[in-house]
Amino acid sequence: MTSKTTGTHGAVLADTPPERDRPIVELRGAGKAYGNIRALHGVDLAVHPGRVTCVLGDNGAGKSTLIKIISGLHQHTEGEVLVDGEPVRFGTPRDALALGIATVYQDLATVPLMPVWRNFFLGSEMTKGPWPVRRLDIARMKRTADEELRNMGIVLDDLEQPIGTLSGGQRQCVAIARAVYFGARVLILDEPTAALGVKQSGVVLKYVAAARERGLGVIFITHNPHHAYLVGDHFSVLRLGTLELSAARADITLEQLTNHMAGGAELAALKHELAQVGGVDVDALPATDPEIPAPGGAAHDATGSAAAPGSATAAGSAAAPGSATAVDTTGAADSTASAEGKA
Repeated sequence: MTSKTTGTHGAVLADTPPERDRPIVELRGAGKAYGNIRALHGVDLAVHPGRVTCVLGDNGAGKSTLIKIISGLHQHTEGEVLVDGEPVRFGTPRDALALGIATVYQDLATVPLMPVWRNFFLGSEMTKGPWPVRRLDIARMKRTADEELRNMGIVLDDLEQPIGTLSGGQRQCVAIARAVYFGARVLILDEPTAALGVKQSGVVLKYVAAARERGLGVIFITHNPHHAYLVGDHFSVLRLGTLELSAARADITLEQLTNHMAGGAELAALKHELAQVGGVDVDALPATDPEIPAPGGAAHDATGSAAAPGSATAAGSAAAPGSATAVDTTGAADSTASAEGKA
């Protein structure tokens, strides 16, 4: 059983299933190669309605490439991209937008000197009157912009003020409300808190949660595990173009997520190397591979992955599908120490 999804402005977007457990957008082994350079490989991702999927990773991890594939800017060269269970291959961002996939980039695509209401309808202005003398319906646009912003909990005293006079957090919220109004079912947020302070970041995170409550599937791109853990329902960590971690909120702690972002196995190897340098008190450094019990009760290792009975883990983590086999840094460290002892 399917139903029509209608944007606030009345456009029918697509047939969508009412079941919350069925993903709106799904990636299966998706990847992207630029000639001989493989930027993304074997990534699995599912975006469900009413949930926030957080994608984390360091610079160069593949987050931007992932955004470009989902938003229709670039086409994937391997794997599948599915929308409502049907394979798709976007030619342009408009193809993605037609299916309800909207992206809010860091630059927000706003004109700083234009009023708030003009930026809200930028490129999709309402008009009135007969063709060819149609003119802007300014009163209707102001009224609609004010209503939609208030529905998201954003109250502005003056919609005539240039949007450049708003704070960074307020501009992000206007961009989010604009995407929701124009019928977004999946909202991709490209590091919305990267250039914001603590207070303004809190404002943006509040509206991310509001978008989730309205039933949108949200992809929250960030490099800050603390912000992700505040609003996230599922966490995916990218490293060097592959999926290192995919875990639900109930299966991972903030400490484990932070350890993944920091590169737990790499830090363990670095700590061992520092032990060979004189003047570095390694014992005073924080532990890089604690055994942390998961909220569900199962013991998790340094990377936050539960070890299955009878299975071997490398560097405390099972290798993610499509990723290179993890290296047992503990064994490597012991071998190195033994070799140095013999020498």
